[in-house]
Amino acid sequence: MAGGFPLPVLAHYGVSVRDLAFFCVYLAVCVAVPGTLLARAAYRGRRTLPEDLALGLATGYAAEVLAYIPARALGAPLLVLAWPVSVYAAFLLVPRLRPFWRTRPRRDVPPWQRWFSAGTVVYLTGWSAFICFRVTAPTWPEAGWSHVDLPFHLSLVGELRNHMPPQLPIVAGEPLNYHWFAYAHLAASSWITGVEPLTLVTRLSVLPMLVAFAVIVGMTGRRVIGSAAGGAMAVAGTLLVAAPSLYANANGLMRWTGVLHVPWNSPTQTFGALLFAPVMLLLADLLARPGGGRARWALLAVLLVSVAGAKAPYLPLLAAALAVVTAAEAVRLRRLPRAALTALGMTAAALAFAQVVLFAGARQGMTIDPLSVVRATWAELAGRQATAGLVAGFALVFVTCWGVTWCGALGLLARPLLLLRPAVTLMLGLSAAGAALMLLLGSAGDLNQGYFLQSCYPYLAVLAAYGLVTAVREGRPGIRPIIVAAVAGTAVAGLVRVVCGVQVPLPPGERSVGLFLPFAVLLILIGTASLVAASLTEPRRAAAWALLVVAVSAAGVPAAWQARVLNHLSHGADSNLNAADHPTPEQVPRGALRAARWLRAHSGPGDLVATNAHCRWGYDRPCDSRHFWVSALTERRVLVEGWAYTAANLDRGRPDLPFTERPFWDAARLRAGDAVFEAPSARAVATLRERYGVRWLVADERLLRRPEAVGRFASFQVRYGDYAVYRIPDRPPGP
Repeated sequence: MAGGFPLPVLAHYGVSVRDLAFFCVYLAVCVAVPGTLLARAAYRGRRTLPEDLALGLATGYAAEVLAYIPARALGAPLLVLAWPVSVYAAFLLVPRLRPFWRTRPRRDVPPWQRWFSAGTVVYLTGWSAFICFRVTAPTWPEAGWSHVDLPFHLSLVGELRNHMPPQLPIVAGEPLNYHWFAYAHLAASSWITGVEPLTLVTRLSVLPMLVAFAVIVGMTGRRVIGSAAGGAMAVAGTLLVAAPSLYANANGLMRWTGVLHVPWNSPTQTFGALLFAPVMLLLADLLARPGGGRARWALLAVLLVSVAGAKAPYLPLLAAALAVVTAAEAVRLRRLPRAALTALGMTAAALAFAQVVLFAGARQGMTIDPLSVVRATWAELAGRQATAGLVAGFALVFVTCWGVTWCGALGLLARPLLLLRPAVTLMLGLSAAGAALMLLLGSAGDLNQGYFLQSCYPYLAVLAAYGLVTAVREGRPGIRPIIVAAVAGTAVAGLVRVVCGVQVPLPPGERSVGLFLPFAVLLILIGTASLVAASLTEPRRAAAWALLVVAVSAAGVPAAWQARVLNHLSHGADSNLNAADHPTPEQVPRGALRAARWLRAHSGPGDLVATNAHCRWGYDRPCDSRHFWVSALTERRVLVEGWAYTAANLDRGRPDLPFTERPFWDAARLRAGDAVFEAPSARAVATLRERYGVRWLVADERLLRRPEAVGRFASFQVRYGDYAVYRIPDRPPGP
């Protein structure tokens, strides 16, 4: 029943019955079922049906992307269907594969686990409706009010629908040195189902990824911890826990709000998280039991290649973690561990492929700039730049918050030998690398180094759950004291917010030291409780430490979630649009979607477009160059639209300007593109046609002094609201 809960919710938020039906059939027949057959053959073992389907969905997504790339390159995108057809044929015709149609799913599942799984689906659906569906729509002009990154994602989906190898459609000719496999999946699903990319991105695509991701994290937790309860705790920690924001108002500035902070705004992160989850599950088995079978290693290879193009942070983190495992196992075994070395070699090969082939060495604005995330966060919280001492102090606040959030991992110290388990060592190495890279790196583009820590979030949650289970097992406190400790931790976090009452950004003139007060109070309380625990006699000390870990872990939940939920409630469906990442309804041009759809229907995928729209609506002085709606809605490459997210812009050394305000690097091209709108002439049109190959003009007429002048030198085609479309003739018109 819970599996059907998303359907009425999606229908309520504007998804047609036709789109729902086609997408569900596609997801089952073209992705989940063939992926499940492959996963069963490669990774044998008894699993519940949801676990089987979740692992199959991740495998199916990986296979689909790798099949779509050659299909699109051959000019026949629907050839992507050859991969599920081939799987069905093989598993029907090959005798040794036929048994995988029928498996014996695990039946020894306690009732509470079924209810937990159902609750997870309901929660993910409700949270998606809360943070996305209510403020983002697949219709115009409502779609124009969405988060600033939505048109960028749509433009890349359109590019992958029509071209292989892809380029950046927002600046024609620029290479797409970016993780683009998620957009290849979206393009394939759009071709197969006929559903518009706008509906896929804003409604349909992310939710099944989130559900499958949560199920696989639970599988990993159960595999590592050895209990279903531990797996459920890992899922809860992944989805519900964020570092404590102890300030009195919602702020959303602390930068580590967990996996569900950006699932819809960043489909690449969600897609990468899903594909990486079975990698960690497989490695937990392969490192513990090196035999594993060739099929498991083959499945791991496919997943690593797909992760390489899905999201950039994962493979560097995994390589660092596997290096730690290799060193630890070599010391423990007094020989080189073959499984760890093999996994490390495969990861290094996939990483090299990504850096050389997919990313072409582009840095995407990433530099070595220690504590830059701390300085940027301080500037937003305090409204002023920090001295070196304040930066160091606030870095300790970062670390303290992380310690509170995942302090459950300290419970592993009750049995130190657990730290030497390969799966535990792998997750510790991954987490340490993620935290270190977040603090070490700087980014020209909106603190993107935060994705390194966010990528580790599920595995920190597994470690925290494992530590809590271990501490409770060793301390053996009763269930009632555990509940009391959790409630006490929750109450303490809430009281710290009320008692300290610090609001951010700080009012002018208020001393910055006030920002530290809530965390100092929390540390004093934790220190006092630790002294009390240490003073107890030996029989009670273990139970006291277990309860302390439970209480401190619980402190991270309410403080973070109060800030997280209030941050969205305080920006309701109307007021949310006034936030920095959302334009106001008045700024959205009328008719943009209809004009773009007309051009898409009447032009070829290879036709080049020029536009006079370069700046975000309402951000033209200075120009915020994150305007991507023309390429997003037309699915055509644009001579120059917005350039903020290009590698050429991000990798330029201009610390004096935000990356969104840097001027376009090819001034001659920009002038040529704008001349036909600002000072129309036969010469300007001829330059676009003959030098750059432009065939269409899309004009935001709100930006034109004389809209009628463009039509004297280009052939007017259609006008909808504020947008007009012109065609550049093959031969120059008369004077």
